[in-house]
Amino acid sequence: MITKYRPRTLEHLQKMIASLGAHEILDFGAGDGYFASNVLSMPGITNVTAIDVIERKYSLVKPLIYDGKRLPFADRSFDLVYAVDVVHHCLDPLQALNDMMRCSRRYLLLKDHNYETIWGRWILALLDEVGNRRFGIPSPYLYQKKWEWLDWVESHGFKRVHFIHPVACQTGPLSLTNNFQFMCLWEREQTQ
Repeated sequence: MITKYRPRTLEHLQKMIASLGAHEILDFGAGDGYFASNVLSMPGITNVTAIDVIERKYSLVKPLIYDGKRLPFADRSFDLVYAVDVVHHCLDPLQALNDMMRCSRRYLLLKDHNYETIWGRWILALLDEVGNRRFGIPSPYLYQKKWEWLDWVESHGFKRVHFIHPVACQTGPLSLTNNFQFMCLWEREQTQ
């Protein structure tokens, strides 16, 4: 099934990034490089580093490959670190967020999923299987529940700048799943 999920997600991502003045960007869990290649074409962006734990057979941007434990970059190496639908694939989502924050000089942007009930978690698991199994991408189904990741990031030196929920990623009947989608941008607090 072909959907407009990625182009619509990209549109939201680009709107959030456009006015930041971020030149050096890290795409965490870049997958096939769809987002990295499109962000790189935006005015003012000088570099987008794509990183992942595996390389896909067909990629628009070849990612750096790492072990998934610690990003191979010095603290505060990038103006912006972002992840699109990736953190829930990490075996320790909070550790992944912590490492992303460590590498961010100023901004952190996260597009992922959130659920409130067990039914929501099951729906996300089903959507994850449909969307990722064909690429051999496993999911431990570690989705954010009741905004715990957002609260955690904000308790570790980042303030929320922009938040969208639900994110209108899907159209038609699949638009019922937009309520599971969020996008949040944080800025490092100056005292950090």
